[in-house]
Amino acid sequence: MDRVLPSQSPGDHAYIVRGTPVYRRVSIAFLAAGLVIFANLYAVQPLIPTFSLAFARSPATASLALSASTFTLALSLPVFASLSDRFGRKPIMIFSLFSSSALQFAIGLVPTFWELVAARALEGFTLAGLPAVAMTYLSEEMDASSLGAAMGLYISGNSLGGLLGRVLISLVADGASWRIGMMAFGAVSLALSGYVAWALPASRHFEQRRDGAREILSRFARAVTRPELDALYLVGGLLMGGFVSLYTYMGFRLARAPYHLSTSVIGLLFFAYLAGTFSSSFMGSLTDRIGRHRVLPLNIAIMAAGAVLTCARSLAAIVAGMVVFTFGFFGAHATASSSVGSLGGAERAQASALYLFCYYTGSSVIGFVAGLFWTDMGWRGVIGMILAAQAAAAIAFLFAKRKLSGAS
Repeated sequence: MDRVLPSQSPGDHAYIVRGTPVYRRVSIAFLAAGLVIFANLYAVQPLIPTFSLAFARSPATASLALSASTFTLALSLPVFASLSDRFGRKPIMIFSLFSSSALQFAIGLVPTFWELVAARALEGFTLAGLPAVAMTYLSEEMDASSLGAAMGLYISGNSLGGLLGRVLISLVADGASWRIGMMAFGAVSLALSGYVAWALPASRHFEQRRDGAREILSRFARAVTRPELDALYLVGGLLMGGFVSLYTYMGFRLARAPYHLSTSVIGLLFFAYLAGTFSSSFMGSLTDRIGRHRVLPLNIAIMAAGAVLTCARSLAAIVAGMVVFTFGFFGAHATASSSVGSLGGAERAQASALYLFCYYTGSSVIGFVAGLFWTDMGWRGVIGMILAAQAAAAIAFLFAKRKLSGAS
């Protein structure tokens, strides 16, 4: 269990500082963990048009292959956050990595669409353990001056995992089958999970709690009744919903005339995620210098500009819009998530879980609704919905700005 033993010397209690060997070790471990979780979570996204054809389902229904997992992930985040208060941060993360990897392998064997959705829902539950705890682990173990950069590196790993998952599964689906791709992902994920279990240090600042249900609910109540945190929860959900919508229905758009792109070529467009890998780290460091209250609205504006640019007919302009949109999204997410960790206080674990609950609920709900806009209004309908979500996020940000300014 992750506990600080009484026999440890005071030097053992030092927080992790950027540039030290332990900082690099933690960063690499979280990079590998992010690869596992987010490659497996989002591997099905470029396959949604394939599922729509193979199982004779509408685009909105086929999107349930992704929405089912993000929704159960959102629901189980508070559960794992509370369990981590009792059993420690690292054990919960390791359980999440191994169990979700095993399920990823098994998903390649399911015969029907609704069994696929059910298996993905169960996988979403197990995937939640790492994101429910990762931000809390970093907030507890990192020196305050290094937290923004560390959070940015963790989210860089998330974006890289999401990129590799989408690109590789697209290539395998065209070259062999999506089922083989799922099983291969599961096998590689199990190996990476073993590395993380070996490399990630146990917590030094974790304080075990054995609270009953009443106290757990009380901590969640305190985390949900702070307006500045509520605003950040809403920002995360709205922006993530728009982000998933753009990438999910872009596949349908580019598979049609005049583009007629194959699944593997559409998958290559996810290399736009590299912009997010850079921006999350860059914006995380920038918040340490100029403040979150300045960086967050900047990234929302960048997202809006990228969304508008994707309405162009030129494929080059569409790709450029995806890059700009992705740059802004991951910068916004890195800033908002580090803000929740910083402002959470004694309820940091619950605040982080609630932020991610809204984040993934937004992905599930808005991602599904965007399918209805796509069916009725086409791409401009999808972008109109995304811009409306971004406008609402900008308004929500105003409620958090004062606290963010004071904390920066």
